[in-house]
Amino acid sequence: MTTPLRIGLMVPINNTTMEGELAAWLPPGSTVQRVGIPRGPGLLTKETMPAYRDTAIELAKREFTRGRLDAIAYGCTAAGFIGGPAGDADLAVRLADATGLPVVTTARAMVNALQHEGARRIAVVTPYQDAVNAQLRAFLEDGGIEVLRLESFRAPDVTALGRITAVQVADLARRTMGPDADALFIGCSQLPTHAILDGLAREFGKPAWSSIRATAWDLLRLPVAA
Repeated sequence: MTTPLRIGLMVPINNTTMEGELAAWLPPGSTVQRVGIPRGPGLLTKETMPAYRDTAIELAKREFTRGRLDAIAYGCTAAGFIGGPAGDADLAVRLADATGLPVVTTARAMVNALQHEGARRIAVVTPYQDAVNAQLRAFLEDGGIEVLRLESFRAPDVTALGRITAVQVADLARRTMGPDADALFIGCSQLPTHAILDGLAREFGKPAWSSIRATAWDLLRLPVAA
């Protein structure tokens, strides 16, 4: 039986989805301590990332300690892949150094989960604008994963992002997925997916993953979860 985990979760301050859905994918008895990272009303970009990253590190130093937690989940997908694989890895090291805890980033968990499935050609659903979608493609391609099709809600700001429902996500996934794709991936830890992923996987006959599910899966691979 997998051990319950005590997770420190870092998400954008507007993210109202990941805390509950991450806990639902973790073993019974697990706890999630959420810390919201301040941000403006716009979606993250390469220009806003340095200040956002530095704020996250300072918050982690203040809020998370080794004695009360088993690991940290850095739960902002875009904030991971916008910096590229090297930037995401550097952020994980900085957070680990600041807290003394193992760190799982959602961006890296996304690649790890898809590689575990053997998925080489995938369909992707996101809420991002085109420039950010291009950076997501590049991050996945660095992991040997080709994006066959990508459809997006192209949310203009965090308010619009927060209004997207699980039903809308599932509908867009159906319009995006096809028999030529090895798997479906739904990017962004603000999009609700816990209620729909299993059904989509059965419907498509292919693996269906999301940012939150991949993060939970990667956390469960840590030694503390054994």
